Amino acid sequence: MVNKITVVGGGNVGASAAQGLARKNLARQVVIVDIVEGVPQGKGLDQWESAPIEGFDTRVVGTNSYADTAESELVIVTAGIARKPGMSREDLLNTNAGIVREVSGQIARTSPDAIVIMVSNPLDVMAHVCMQTTGFPRERIVGMAGVLDTARYRSFIALELGVSVEDIQALVLGGHGDTMVPLASYTTISGIPLTQFLPRERIDKLVERARTGGAEIVGLLKTGSAYYAPAAASVQMAEAIVLDKKRILPCSAWLQGEYGLEGLFLGVPCKLGRSGLEQVLEVELTEAERSALHKSADAVRETMSLLS
Repeated sequence: MVNKITVVGGGNVGASAAQGLARKNLARQVVIVDIVEGVPQGKGLDQWESAPIEGFDTRVVGTNSYADTAESELVIVTAGIARKPGMSREDLLNTNAGIVREVSGQIARTSPDAIVIMVSNPLDVMAHVCMQTTGFPRERIVGMAGVLDTARYRSFIALELGVSVEDIQALVLGGHGDTMVPLASYTTISGIPLTQFLPRERIDKLVERARTGGAEIVGLLKTGSAYYAPAAASVQMAEAIVLDKKRILPCSAWLQGEYGLEGLFLGVPCKLGRSGLEQVLEVELTEAERSALHKSADAVRETMSLLS
C-alpha cells in the first residue's frame, strides 16, 4: 500500500479506475481530480459511501485542485475527450495533447517523484507528450495499452473456444490502435498452443477483432468509448507497481534500441515493480511479427509528426 494515488479525470474511465484502486486497498487515499466542479467530489463521496459494503478502507476524495494531489506516489491519467463513432484515436490528437501537457505540468509540480500510467488517447503519443513535459525518466512513465489489448484478445478467444479466460495466455505488442500486433506464436491455453485449437484463418479473424475491439464498443455505445476494461487494465498495472509484484505485462514503454526501435513509446513486454518500468523484455519474434511491429512503430511515428 502507498499513501496516495491520484486519478486525473473524473469521467467513466477515471471513476471506474478509482473504484478499482479502492477495492484493492492499494493506497490510503485515492484522489480524483477533474476541472468540472462537483463531479469529482460527488463521485469520490459516492465511492467512499460504498466502502462499508465493498469492505475497503481506502479514502476516496474528489477535487478540482492539484494541491490536493500533492506527493502522490502514482498518477493515472485518463483526462481528455473520448472517441465518438467514426473517430480514430488519432482524431483526438491535438485536443488531448493540450490537455495532457497541462496535466503533466501539474503532476511535475505537485508530485515530482510520481510514477505515471498514461491512459489518454492516442496513448503512445500522449505518453511521449507526458515525458516531454515532465522530464521524468522512462522508468516512471508507462502507457496502458497492451494489457487492455491482450485482455480483449483473450476474451475473444475464450468466446470462440468456450474456455475460461484464466487459462488463456497471450501477448499483444505494438501501438495502441489498428496496427497492434497480437502474437499468435505466444498464445496458449494452459500451455497448449492456440494453433492446436483453431485453424489459421480463425486465428486471423480473432486478431482482427482484437485490433478493432475499441472501435466496436464505440460503435455500439454511440456516445462514448470503452471504460470498464481500460480502467481494469490500469488498475492491474497499478497493483503490479504498488505491490512490487515484478509482473510481466505488455505496456507502452519508451524504447531505447529494443526490437531495433528507439525514440518512441510502443507496446512491449515490461516488468513492472515498485520503481515503475524495471525492464523491457525482448522476446523472439517471427519475421512476420517483427515486420508488423516495425509497421506499427511507423504508424506511431506518423501520429507523433502531426503534433502541433
